Amino acid sequence: MDKKKLSERDICTKFINPAIQEAGWDMHKQVREEVFFTDGRIIVQGKLYTRGKSKKADYILYYKPNIPIAIIEAKKNILPAGSGMQQALEYSEILQIPFVFTSNGNSFVFHDKTNSGKDLETELALDEFPSPEILWEKYLKHNNLAEPKAKEIVEKDYYVDTSGMKPRYYQQNAVNRTIEAIAKNQKRIILVMATGTGKTYTAFNIIWRLWKTGLKKRILFLADRNALLTQTKNGDFSPFGNDIMHIIKNRKIDKSYQIYFALYQGLTGTDEEKNAYKEFSRDFFDLVVIDECHRGSASEASAWREVLEYFSSATQVGLTATPKETKDVSNMEYFGKPVYTYSLKQGIDDGFLAPYKVVRVTTNVDEGWRPTAGMLDKFGNEIKDRIYNLKDYDKTLVIDGRTEIIAKKITEYLKATDRYAKTIVFCTDIDHANRMRQALINENADLVAKNWNYCVKITGDDDVGKQELDNFTDVEEQFPVIATTSKMLTTGIDTKMVKFIVLESNIQSVTEFKQIIGRGTRIREAEGKVYFTILDFRKATNIFARPDFDGDPVQIYEPGPDDPIVPPDEDDKPEPTVGPIISPGDEKDPPDITIPDPPVEEVKKYYVNEVQVTVINERVQYYGKDGKLITESLKDYSKKNLEKEFSSLDDFIQKWTESEKKEELIKELADHGVLLEELREDVGKDLDDFDLICHVAFDRPSLTRKERADNVRKRNYFGKYSEMAQKVLNSLLDKYEKEGFYSIEQGSILKIKPLNEMGSPVELVRAFGKNKDFEKAMKELENEIYNIA
Repeated sequence: MDKKKLSERDICTKFINPAIQEAGWDMHKQVREEVFFTDGRIIVQGKLYTRGKSKKADYILYYKPNIPIAIIEAKKNILPAGSGMQQALEYSEILQIPFVFTSNGNSFVFHDKTNSGKDLETELALDEFPSPEILWEKYLKHNNLAEPKAKEIVEKDYYVDTSGMKPRYYQQNAVNRTIEAIAKNQKRIILVMATGTGKTYTAFNIIWRLWKTGLKKRILFLADRNALLTQTKNGDFSPFGNDIMHIIKNRKIDKSYQIYFALYQGLTGTDEEKNAYKEFSRDFFDLVVIDECHRGSASEASAWREVLEYFSSATQVGLTATPKETKDVSNMEYFGKPVYTYSLKQGIDDGFLAPYKVVRVTTNVDEGWRPTAGMLDKFGNEIKDRIYNLKDYDKTLVIDGRTEIIAKKITEYLKATDRYAKTIVFCTDIDHANRMRQALINENADLVAKNWNYCVKITGDDDVGKQELDNFTDVEEQFPVIATTSKMLTTGIDTKMVKFIVLESNIQSVTEFKQIIGRGTRIREAEGKVYFTILDFRKATNIFARPDFDGDPVQIYEPGPDDPIVPPDEDDKPEPTVGPIISPGDEKDPPDITIPDPPVEEVKKYYVNEVQVTVINERVQYYGKDGKLITESLKDYSKKNLEKEFSSLDDFIQKWTESEKKEELIKELADHGVLLEELREDVGKDLDDFDLICHVAFDRPSLTRKERADNVRKRNYFGKYSEMAQKVLNSLLDKYEKEGFYSIEQGSILKIKPLNEMGSPVELVRAFGKNKDFEKAMKELENEIYNIA
């Protein structure tokens, strides 16, 4: 047998598999081959989309299910044994795997991340591959987990889901790092996971493993929305069974359960006797999990902090998507450095979260409006003479014309895309949400006449709106379509089908901004939700330009006794609002309440209805490959990316010609930040992808598909073929002219009209001779179309 002629898969089957099996690895329980651990980033091209390349490991070896310990990259025998090491190391960093191997069937190259000495990489014979026990003991020792009690904790099994659902790689990382931290007696732990990445499912797996070990027998799960408690108990946590789980309501305490769910405001109050949590002893709970822990726990006086300090003997795990300090976020100095972080950018790049584009709309009054001397508002109040701008609108000054034109613009986008696309409009306060609802109802009167709840206001003061919340978040329910709100939908609500996020609120906190954007990040590919659009009327998306948008969490500010509660960060001043205020005994979800500025004058808000408002600028921006918005022109941005991919025009033409499937080449370009559909629209010409790239990257004169097809017809190169072959080629050329080259390079092209009406695929191929002759003719047609010599 000549190894040099074997495929990579043959090397795996004949040499790598026997070697690892001989070392004691269970091929069914501990070894997975060809593991796709990402879905591939969603690449939006106009109204269409495709998936980028997903990441695939040749082998992942697990000590136990969901506890990966080694990765193997296989290569053909004609390559050196260590040739795949850099790719394997890249994957091992993502998967947080300590032991990395590569092999070409002759030997293994072993990269040991637990070894800080000279032998970081060594070559092993095939029969020297280490056993699961050897690698596991090395890992435990390196991470100070070798002590029997710690080892018992980290080796406890995950929940086995009979439906086949398994944690994604980042959820495994989050669970395993948390369990390891607890095994080493760490008492305060925080996980940072972007909205839509399954924090509650991750929390379930953490709790299951700790509960099954008996290490954590009584657990408290804290949240800030009633809907979250029921959703969590009946959803991700259902494997525990209802007999051991209990939702604390009306401050009534029953100590006979093991897993408790509670609203933090349902446990606390301003009166000492209202603090229901004190009916539990301080050491009653072994574990406290705080969902969305950015809410309200930075302040010493917050309800969250009050409960956490009372149960200080318990291990406390905080979950958040936005660990950045503002007036109401979690305190990193309390929890410590995150044991694991999975950002929005990572989620989009992996294909687990939806990408987005931003549409910024500016009106003629956004930069400033000044009333004439003595001007009265529509209620007869004299308007204070000063310049008003975006920070004032709908907070201290209402311009009806601006509200109306924004409602018109929102409706315009829905009509141009999908009038039934779920939409959230974030407003300044409840009054603004109500006026925006009225304006949107007037713009969509035709649909509202048929369905009264096409557009609703969902705020804490509106019982009808809150009743519609479940319908709005239900994937199966069509109505409501549009929800106007102020604060209520910013966090904790799972809005899977939201496709439009409208920013009509002055958001200055990065934390609040990320929470709002998180309402659109869920992917529902089967239902057609693969990306979302941000309509920005307040310039809030300027925050995207910040370098820390999806970088590592920053140090959290904790004020001292004499320090201001708001951190002195000039670039991130929070709005003068506070979080939910709950009166004693109030068990409802926190209402949208804004505390106004100290009174300066009797009139808190002016209402003006005689100002002409128009749109003066509208700009579409796209999400780039680096996780930020493209701020330069799309043409310049694309040119730079194309120049990175192709050193010259000849280099591009060569790669285009050599590519068997042009569509695959274009997908690869999209994965590297070249958005051809958007670029075609920006250039303003209906160009073939070949011409578009040549024109943008290399300043070549461009031809339309019709012009290229006509040029081929003029050259009459078809004359050398039989009559039937000429008909086939002419038909293919017509198809290219109408639909582009991808339509004719499909394997099934001969089965599609009008070609299938000329004869069977076999008969059509026979007109050229043999199959290789047909393939040669197709290649010649391609060269003729693009005039490639």
